[in-house]
Formats: sequence, structure tokens, C-alpha cells
Amino acid sequence: MVPLLVVLLIVLLLFGAGFALNLLWWIAGIVLVLWLLGFLLRSGSGTSRGRWYRW
Repeated sequence: MVPLLVVLLIVLLLFGAGFALNLLWWIAGIVLVLWLLGFLLRSGSGTSRGRWYRW
């Protein structure tokens, strides 16, 4: 009974880690798209006032 519980616990941990990593990839992709849109759609020529972010 104990080995079965250990195996189920390992499967749950691996499934949770895989889901979290997949979610992190989606978040990273969304942030990249937002950064590219902000970089491409900024107004002004060479001034930092046209940017919607500080860095």
C-alpha cells in the first residue's frame, strides 16, 4: 500500500511541475508579445517619454 501511495505522490508532483512549467512558458510568451508591441508602437523619435515602460 505504501509503495502505491509513493508512486501516486510522485506522479502528482511531476504533473504539477509540468503544468506549472507550461503555464510559465505561456506567461513568458505573453510578456514577450507585450514587450514587442510596446517597443514597436511607441511614439516619438528617440525620446523616452513615448515609452509606456521605464526601462
